Amino acid sequence: MRGKVKCVIWDLDNTVWDGVLLEGDELVPRPVVVETIKALDERGVLNSVASRNDPEVAMARLERFGLAEYFLHPQIGWNSKSLSIKKVAEALNLGVDAMAFVDDQPFEREEVGFVCPEVLCVDAADVAGILDREEFTPKFITDESKLRREMYRSAIERTAVEESFTGNNEDFLATLGMVFTISEAGEEDLQRAEELTVRTNQLNSTGVTYSYSELAEFVSSPDHLLLTARLEDRYGSYGQIGLALAERGTDVWQLKLLLMSCRVMSRGVGTVLLNHVMRLAQEAGARLEAEFVPTDRNRVMYVTYRFAGFTEIRRGEGDVVVLGAPETPVQEPPAYLTVKV
Repeated sequence: MRGKVKCVIWDLDNTVWDGVLLEGDELVPRPVVVETIKALDERGVLNSVASRNDPEVAMARLERFGLAEYFLHPQIGWNSKSLSIKKVAEALNLGVDAMAFVDDQPFEREEVGFVCPEVLCVDAADVAGILDREEFTPKFITDESKLRREMYRSAIERTAVEESFTGNNEDFLATLGMVFTISEAGEEDLQRAEELTVRTNQLNSTGVTYSYSELAEFVSSPDHLLLTARLEDRYGSYGQIGLALAERGTDVWQLKLLLMSCRVMSRGVGTVLLNHVMRLAQEAGARLEAEFVPTDRNRVMYVTYRFAGFTEIRRGEGDVVVLGAPETPVQEPPAYLTVKV
């Protein structure tokens, strides 16, 4: 079964607008496309461009039509559409299997389908039906969904500053004024929490997804602790970027799930939420064990556990590896980060 589309990549000529730019046609934005782009944006689905055109001229026209702000990392030039899609996916840190591509030309759709079969290709003539398709409809549309594009815009600005920064990485992180906030999840957090378990693959310790109703049960259970983490800096909010689920026993706590958004992989905050859970377990006089299920995408999460001092202590059911936390004092957060609980 196909997963949800996280980014729609649009051709321009005879797709976003009627007419061909470089042939001097009078260009008219297609109302159904404009409506669809804005509706997807409201749902938290990103938009980008893959077009064979003069980039300056095409972007100027998108600016004139009031559409440029909706497109992240637009690829306008003479590359193949499949290469452009790969570049967008890399820039957004998303898999190509999370991409959809809309083009009026069968040749272009077939080229993308051959090189990137994971991409969902859509005929521009069928745009009117996109909003009704399950792949383009998130289960929940949260306040954070509506801000997703702006979060990516902030990330682009951060990256540009980082690339021009002349000091080392830790010196750069110190300029960001990062604040990491950990709180117990409430009902208002659960839609985004479910979305996180569905969307996050690389930094999900078990690959398990939880439904809204399952998460709600954990929130009301005295035997469980569900924590959420948010991150912000001087460029804006990263939103809710972390989730931890612990089963609290008298002598042993089981960390059933730990996940972090890929958006913060390079921000040096990977162990902060984990360290907080370790500290809480120690204060309760309990040992902390963590369940980990290796997948082809979550190697970084295993490294996070090992960096925090966890070691393998036994095998659980199926593919589960049980990791044990060290009994040594918990590491303090890095100096460039303010942690609020």
